[in-house]
Order: sequence, then structure tokens, then C-alpha cells
Amino acid sequence: MGLEAESESKEGKSPRVLIIDGDQSFRRELRANCEQFGYQVIEADTAAAGLLAFEGQPPSLVLLEATLPDGSGLDVCRSLRRADAKVPILMVSARGEEIDVVVGLEIGADDYIVKPARMRELLARITAHLRKARLETTETTAGRLEFKDLVIDINERRIFRDGVEVDLTHTEFDLLAYLAGHAGKVMSREKILNHVWGYEYPIETRLIDVHIRNLRRKIEANSSRPYYILAVPGIGYRFTSART
Repeated sequence: MGLEAESESKEGKSPRVLIIDGDQSFRRELRANCEQFGYQVIEADTAAAGLLAFEGQPPSLVLLEATLPDGSGLDVCRSLRRADAKVPILMVSARGEEIDVVVGLEIGADDYIVKPARMRELLARITAHLRKARLETTETTAGRLEFKDLVIDINERRIFRDGVEVDLTHTEFDLLAYLAGHAGKVMSREKILNHVWGYEYPIETRLIDVHIRNLRRKIEANSSRPYYILAVPGIGYRFTSART
């Protein structure tokens, strides 16, 4: 995946990246690299400052440390996700245990990068998420997928289960739409990662599995015995081919 900058956001301006992290040296290095890509950068060193910055200058993407001087980055993530279901949130944290990664993704982060992060990889992930967010506003794919008790409106990016709208993050929607759009076919982890996250290289986190689990909780009648999203051991996942 190339590291070309996404120079314009949906408003026609440079993407605005909000960095919420108490480590000044990390913020300085990340700012310098982001600005080389033409991104605007807003810095916040505490949870309180991050929330104020988010409200005052809504960003195109957020980079968030899980541990902040005045509180938990996880609580910040929850607040940001309640305020905006679609803004990409990337947790970049020194807390790298599996439970930390899983919890971060479960509460609404789109991605989780463990420090010390290679700057090239981090920038590649930022670029991929900004590209996906931009394409969502410029590309439309006519379609309305209807299944047993699930309706997926591709154009409106809305999901309904038994007639009730289900709130999904932008990544959850992309993942569901991709699997449902290939209903009946086994989609490999590599294909899912490339299409939904825009990554062409493997990563070590349980990124796909946690988002699948979140989706099942939201769309399945019984998430422990899924009807729609089925695991194919050693390969990936398959969405049911049964239609209404």
C-alpha cells in the first residue's frame, strides 16, 4: 500500500487529525510526519483537552492513547463514539496485552496500534482510514440487501433488524456490507482486511475477530449461535446466503 497523502477531506480541505496523547515527544514526531502528508494536526495532552478539541474542531480522524494523565483513554473513546458514530478512532497505546486490544476495539475503536509503533506503519493505517472515510462520502453503490430479518441500505448506510435501526460504527458497517454483498461466499481474512481496513499486510491484533463479535451482538438474535455471520476455520468468514 502506498503512502500517498489523502490531500482533501469531504469538505474539500486537508484532513484534520486529532492526537490525544500525554507523550509530547510522540505527538511532536507524529505531527511532523502527518504534516508532511498535508494533514492538519490538533494536539491534546489530556482527556479533558481532547474532548474540548473534538467538540471545537471536529476532526477527520482521532489518534488516542489508552492511558492519559487525567483519566482513561477508553472513557474518551466511549464519549467520542457517542458523539460521532463514524469518525475513525485509532488507539495508539503502550498497553499491548491482548485484553487491552480487545477492550479498545469492543468499545468502538476502529483500530489498535501498540507502541512503540513504526511510524511508516502508523501513517499507512492513518492514510487507509482517511481514504475509506472519504470514499464513503463520494462513492455510492446502489443496493438494498434484504435477509431474514435484516435490511442493509447501502446508499443510506443504515441497518435495520426487525424494522428497528441498528447503530454501527463506520467500520462495522463496511465489514457487514462487504460480507453481505458476497453472501454465500467464504471471504478470507486477507480479503476482509484489504477491503474493509485497506491494509495489504498482516497485522497481529484480533482486529477482524473483535469487530465480527461486535457485529454479532448487534444483528444476531443469539450471538453465541450466529445465523448470519459464520466462521470458516483457518480461512475467514461467510455470510448466510438465505434471502427473504
